[in-house]
Amino acid sequence: MSDQPGTPPPYPGQQPPQQPNWGSAYPPQQPPPGYGYQQPYAAPRPSHPKATTAMVLGIIGIAGGLACVLPLLVAPYAWIMGAHAVRDIDASGGQLGGRGEANTGKILGIIGTVLLALGVALAVLLLVLTLSVDDFWDDGSTY
Repeated sequence: MSDQPGTPPPYPGQQPPQQPNWGSAYPPQQPPPGYGYQQPYAAPRPSHPKATTAMVLGIIGIAGGLACVLPLLVAPYAWIMGAHAVRDIDASGGQLGGRGEANTGKILGIIGTVLLALGVALAVLLLVLTLSVDDFWDDGSTY
């Protein structure tokens, strides 16, 4: 039990409260809260190395593709890299994390690849119409 009346007994593994040392210049040291009790926790899982890369490439492909067409060229790489990372994470049996980032990169890569394909199809259509139809770019006005 405790030395003083009215003091709760210490928990197993916890030190009993110390009496203040009135002769010392420093206040008595109290153990931090939860001292003596170790809470079990699971260590964080390491992320797949390509998960964040796929997400960043997907963001660059979409955001940069809205400004100009050239960054859309990285979208297929984001799609492929994200798909590989998701497959590796699923096969790891819970040892690897980062599935959300890999999925985001894969989805943004799919969207960027579709936009890239539509842009290429539009460019090819305009090229074919320019070469095959006479006066395709002529609006009929005279200067």
